[in-house]
Amino acid sequence: MYQAPSFHKQTKAKNIELARKRGFGVLGVNGGGNHPPCLVHIPFVLNEAGTELRAHLMRSNPIARLLTQPLQAVMAVSGPDGYISPDWYEIPDQVPTWNYVSVHLLGLLSLLPAEDLQQVIDDTSQVMEERLAPKPVWHSRKMQPDTLERMTRMIVPVKMEITEVTSTWKLGQNKDEGVRLRAAQAVKTSGIGVELDELSAFMQDPPT
Repeated sequence: MYQAPSFHKQTKAKNIELARKRGFGVLGVNGGGNHPPCLVHIPFVLNEAGTELRAHLMRSNPIARLLTQPLQAVMAVSGPDGYISPDWYEIPDQVPTWNYVSVHLLGLLSLLPAEDLQQVIDDTSQVMEERLAPKPVWHSRKMQPDTLERMTRMIVPVKMEITEVTSTWKLGQNKDEGVRLRAAQAVKTSGIGVELDELSAFMQDPPT
């Protein structure tokens, strides 16, 4: 990840917190040889220490096929992002930009034993289902065993041992506070980007 000096001062704990909250990202590995890089969008769960993530892949996914041995990999997790109009700064000679948060988890990706698959599935759904309270938590025991077995034959469990965490929190830290706060207020209602309320909140209190 390219990191401009003004935008990469977030703590590791905050980076892990955002990645855990998202629970979804783009997993990438080098295809090797003449193969292009392989990317897949998947959900994941992080352990309490933030040192390991677990996920599952379709057995037919090129990344799963490459895992005859552990591979260096990255999980790219996107936070809120949005367009920033130079008019919002209310100072002259500014240009448009895009503010965003992104966290990259880097490490060694490998297959887990097949017997771990059910636990990975249950852990992944449990994390999200708990956020839907008071709805009762869905669990795989609600499925017919033969149906569940047929579906799980098509996927494999994986883990990534996280060795490095990098991030960019581009939130206007290179602007004076008043200028940045004006843009933070305006971005909330711009409609250009995703989760603009959260982006605005981050811009009002960025890492420094």
